[in-house]
Amino acid sequence: MEYNHLIVGAGITGCTVARHIADNMGEKVLVIDKRNHIGGNCHSQIDEETGIEVHSYGTHIFHTKERRVWDFLNRFTEFNSYRHKVVTTYKGRTFHMPVNLQTINSFFGISLKPHEVGDFIASKSAQENIINPQNLEEKAISLIGRELYEAFVKGYTLKQWECDPKELDASIITRLPFRHTYECDYFTDRYQGLPWDGYAKMFERMLDHELIETRLNSDFFELKNELPQDCRIYYSGPIDKYFNYCHGELTWRSLRFEYRVEDVPDYQGTSVMNYADIDVPYTRIHEYLHLHPERENKSKRTVTAREFSKTWKQGDEPYYPVNTVEDRNRLEFYLEEASGLDKVHFLGRLGRYKYYDMDKAVLAALEFCDGNLK
Repeated sequence: MEYNHLIVGAGITGCTVARHIADNMGEKVLVIDKRNHIGGNCHSQIDEETGIEVHSYGTHIFHTKERRVWDFLNRFTEFNSYRHKVVTTYKGRTFHMPVNLQTINSFFGISLKPHEVGDFIASKSAQENIINPQNLEEKAISLIGRELYEAFVKGYTLKQWECDPKELDASIITRLPFRHTYECDYFTDRYQGLPWDGYAKMFERMLDHELIETRLNSDFFELKNELPQDCRIYYSGPIDKYFNYCHGELTWRSLRFEYRVEDVPDYQGTSVMNYADIDVPYTRIHEYLHLHPERENKSKRTVTAREFSKTWKQGDEPYYPVNTVEDRNRLEFYLEEASGLDKVHFLGRLGRYKYYDMDKAVLAALEFCDGNLK
């Protein structure tokens, strides 16, 4: 191979690093991916039956507070004006999610004012008298009380993680916002939207450079022994797989999607509908036409995807790091192994065993480039 830089994984991290090398170092870079497409889990494609752009691995909404990240991606795409709103179904009724003033008033059949919410929720939480929450369940109850927890968190969490919320770390629930107003936008970041022409086009433009070559359906572990000794590797696959699981497997949650073409112009009226009831087997339904309200749905049909959470096993796509104490201890062994490789860099969600939103993945990649690729 005639390349001094090999990027393993054509997802958002790999594409960002590849573009930096080409633009700022003026050197050739080869990007490989074992899949048949670029974009990683952010990949999108047009459904042939309806013409609707479908996200292949669940709905991905771009949002960020980071101007640097926003300016970087705007080199390759414009963004539409979409603002993400999530609705959740519980016992046949629908509520805003995250929990806000509408959720509280509707659920309890009351009419609180914003300044009354704090005391009301505090009175609910105080019934349990949890001073030092030790797990997700205790943390959630201490924040919103048992009734809201039982309705909107417990069943969803059981399906998402396939274990009792008492066994999960308390920090997981802190990612879920809680509002005292009627604000129902899921994200409040300054910069938000979907790529105007879709994620697939955005990634195509990121890799559209005379110094970048992309090879799909290419397994790094089949090419590894062919690399020249001076080749620098930017690996965004699972760190434990790189070392052949010599310290054991890190644990992940994986997802499965059931796609359907519905013979109605609008199936659920929103892009994502959560299902909090434990007896509903899926966690949510995605409906992709709502992600691009600027586009006309000429087919008068719509595409939905039911999302099922499952335990990861080798061969599945890893989505969310479980990050137990055992995982963190095991990760330390892998990081020690990685520190002994001066020409291999472990990047991204899989390479660092860290949950990243898209913007944080881009920022981490840019900051890596700042310190290592000048």
